[in-house]
Amino acid sequence: MSTQFDKLLPLLVNGGVEFILIGGVAGNVLGSARLTYDVDVVYERSKANLERISELSKSLSPYLRGAPPGLPFVLDLPTLRNGLNFTLTTTLGDLDLLGEVVGGGNYRDLLPRTFIVEAFGVKFRCIDLPTLIKLKSAAGRPRDLDALAELQALFEETEKS
Repeated sequence: MSTQFDKLLPLLVNGGVEFILIGGVAGNVLGSARLTYDVDVVYERSKANLERISELSKSLSPYLRGAPPGLPFVLDLPTLRNGLNFTLTTTLGDLDLLGEVVGGGNYRDLLPRTFIVEAFGVKFRCIDLPTLIKLKSAAGRPRDLDALAELQALFEETEKS
C-alpha cells in the first residue's frame, strides 16, 4: 500500500500532534523530485503530545514495520514513553515516529531549524534544507546518501537567488 501523505499529515495536524517533518517528504516540500514511501516526523515528547499520538494512533491501527505478524503491539502512552523511535505501518501507509535523530537530536534541538509550510491543506513544521542535508549525511544509509546530490544542488540554487 502506498502512503497517503494527503491524509496522514492532516490527521497529525488536526489531532494537535507537535512534530517536525523530516525525510523524503520534507525533501519534496523543499523541491526534491525523489520518490518517497513513508512520512518521517520528529515528535515532541511531552506527556500531552504522547497522549495525542496515542489517541490518534487508534484510528491508524499501527504495527511495527518488519515485525512478524501476530506480535502483540499497541502504540499507547506507556509504549511511547518507554520507546523512542517507531517505524510503523498504518492504515494510511508507513509512518516513522522519531523521538530523536542522528545528527539532529530531538524535537527541541531541531525546532530552531524549521519553518512553517502549508501542504495537503494544513500548516506544519518542516526541517530546513541545510539541516535536512545534515540529517541525511549523518544517517549514512545508501538511500540517504543517494539523495544528497540533489539536495545539495537545491541548496546551491537557493543560495544563488
